[in-house]
This record gives sequence, C-alpha cells and structure tokens, in this order.
Amino acid sequence: MSKRSAMRDARHQMVSAQLERRGIRDGNVLDAMRAIPREEFIATEHRPHAYEDRPLAIGAGQTISQPYIVAYMIEALQLQGGEKVLEIGGGSGYAAAVLAAIASHVFTIERIPELARIACRNLSAAGIRNVTVRCADGTQGWPEKAPFDAILVSAGAPEIPRRLLDQMHIGARMVIPVGDAPTSQDLIRVIRTHANTFEREWLTGVRFVPLIGEEGWEPRSD
Repeated sequence: MSKRSAMRDARHQMVSAQLERRGIRDGNVLDAMRAIPREEFIATEHRPHAYEDRPLAIGAGQTISQPYIVAYMIEALQLQGGEKVLEIGGGSGYAAAVLAAIASHVFTIERIPELARIACRNLSAAGIRNVTVRCADGTQGWPEKAPFDAILVSAGAPEIPRRLLDQMHIGARMVIPVGDAPTSQDLIRVIRTHANTFEREWLTGVRFVPLIGEEGWEPRSD
C-alpha cells in the first residue's frame, strides 16, 4: 500500500472512529474531513500522527487543534454550502481548508507572519483556491469583505469582539471560545437575529490559545 493510500485510509478511519462515533452528524462536515489531508498542514516530523485525536505542532510555537474539535466547531456553524466565511486564527490553514470544502469562499486571518506564510503554502499545495489569507489582528475582522454568513474563531477571547459581531449578516452564526482565563474558555455560538440583537448559546468547555489583539488579550511580555 502506498503512503498516500495509507494516509487516506487513516483519514477515513479517523472520521468513523473519532467523529461519527462521538456524535458528529453533519454530512458536509464529515465529507470535508474525509477530503482534506491533515498531514499536509502539520510539521513533517508529526505526519505519522496526523490522524490521532490530539493537537500537533505546526510551527511558530503553535498547534493544530484535534480533529474532533475542528469538526465540532465547524458543525456548530450550521453551514449549508455556498457561504462566505471568516476564520480568525488561521494557523497552518487546516480548518480553513475544511471550511473551504463546504463554503463558497473563506477569508482567514492569522496574526503570526510565519504561520500566515505556512498557511498560504499549505493551501496552495493542497490545490485549494477559495481561501484568502491575511496577516493581521483578527479581533478587527475583515471589514471590506463583510458581512459574513459565518465566523469561526480558533483562539480564546476574553469577550466577543464587537467588530466581529458588526461583520455578521442577519442570521449569521459565530462560534468562538470565550473566557476570563487565557487558556480556558466556554465555546459559544452566537446568532445575529436582528440588526442589534444576538442570541448566545453555550456549547462546551474548551482550551485554546489566547486571542491576541485590540479586542482580545495583550501579547505576553516574556
């Protein structure tokens, strides 16, 4: 069996054992997770562990989330296909790639220049053309591309950034980790119901790196 075939089989097994058995039901999400090669978005030395259900290093001292969390958060966005999506905390590009297998276009913001370059390289190598990467403060969103149908935030915020709320369509969903400690949060789904009205729903407890930016945490001084 070729290495590519072995990875494909491991990916399908991951979807069955780690996602479906743990309650992920959205067919679009399951198909996207089967299609996107996670091994292409992690450091080379960690590729043999690509389909284990744990975070893995991606460079610049950062990690890629475990597959279940990626699938859970994307399922919580309730995408139907064809949406314009904003992702905050693009990392190596993996979650953006999964989103892009469902959405029409994904705009992803990564604060760390090295990771933004890695994400561009990974997405290009994977043949994914409907993702645009920007290196910037994610708490400010991407106003010139707003409004968005969905927003996925892959870092923990002390509170929900007002700029991101303002960039949601009526009926749009945002999934974001929120908490008063930098590495322990509640995962919240926000739905914009009217121009000035938002519904919030608690989903689960999570642990993400802090969301750094003007409407997030201050960068560590060490």
